[in-house]
Amino acid sequence: MNNNSHNGGARRRWLIGGLAVVALAAVLWAAYRPRPLVVETATVAEGRFEQVIEEDGRLRLLQRYTVTAPTAAQLQRPTLKVGDVVRAGDVVAVLAPSAPAMIDTRTRSVLQERVGSADAALAAAAANARRLQAALAQATLEAERASQLARDNFISPSARDQAQLGREAAQQALRAGQAQQAAAAHALGEARAALQRAQPSAPTGPGLWSLTSPVAGRVLKLHKENAEPVNVGQPLLDIGDTAALEAVVDVLSGDAPRVAPGAAVQLATGRNQPPLVGRVARIEPQAFTKVSALGIEEQRVNVVVALDANPDALQRLGDGFRVDARITVSAQDGALLVPSAALVRQGDGWRVFVVEGGTARARVVRFKDRHADSAWVQDGIQAGDTVVLYPGNTLTDGQRVRVRGQTP
Repeated sequence: MNNNSHNGGARRRWLIGGLAVVALAAVLWAAYRPRPLVVETATVAEGRFEQVIEEDGRLRLLQRYTVTAPTAAQLQRPTLKVGDVVRAGDVVAVLAPSAPAMIDTRTRSVLQERVGSADAALAAAAANARRLQAALAQATLEAERASQLARDNFISPSARDQAQLGREAAQQALRAGQAQQAAAAHALGEARAALQRAQPSAPTGPGLWSLTSPVAGRVLKLHKENAEPVNVGQPLLDIGDTAALEAVVDVLSGDAPRVAPGAAVQLATGRNQPPLVGRVARIEPQAFTKVSALGIEEQRVNVVVALDANPDALQRLGDGFRVDARITVSAQDGALLVPSAALVRQGDGWRVFVVEGGTARARVVRFKDRHADSAWVQDGIQAGDTVVLYPGNTLTDGQRVRVRGQTP
């Protein structure tokens, strides 16, 4: 009886010790077993694949009109402000005649003497005209007398003709003398005008020159904001229709051949603003050099975009506004898309990790095209597969994973 009790106690102790060892092993295995790698995932789906060029651009007016001064004059103080609406034919600037230059004492004395000289020349020309008038009267009497004597056969016809020629010569001399008198009168008027001292005065109504707007639009810029003298051809103000805009996007010259006229373009104008839609109107044939933000010289080409937006949407924008442009180079509907963040380089090819039952399985994929956001996959995976994003170098084929946010 005692032996049986002793044997039974020994077996219980061995059983309890074995269970303790098993429990300890289970605890150690649970503590040190490999934990699933927490990953981010995305679902492979079919959609529209677009290859785009993203660049900065700016809006500009289709037509800009610059009103210039047609002559040297005194600009009256403008009443318009930048942004004011004008109609075609509205007065936008008023010019007044410029005041003559002031003269000093010496110049005045010279001009006074010039007036006296011109006055004396006019008197001499008038006296000469009167002398020639008397000579013409005498030649006329002699011609009439010679004609009467020739009819009575007292003188020869040649003598009569000579008297008539003398009268015609006297007439021509009188005309020349009268012309000299008129020239002397004009010279006197010119000398007196030069002598007048400049007296600034308020111009009269007929002396003002009103410049009108060639089109309906808004004032974009005032080149002159005060009353001041202006020269011929000097810009006064710019006018344009802000509802008629286009966009200019400069792209790298290497990307320009990929852009086709008529390609779709989206233009982002700011936060919480719907994008503007447009089409490529033309690609300018000449490139230019532009220094990037990193200090690198780049050859760029301007792409002009025609906007499809209604005028009301453009009223909130203006000339020179910055836009972020997305030019569609190619597009394909129904393409199998996988995020570019899921692609891992493997030699000359690519692979992705597909999550199957909590395990990451590596699959080789081939794609037709890709960009920064996604790749157009040709084979290797199918729609609905869950792929690991940003797998890095730590993830291996067959490794247990847990999607971030899921309960362990």
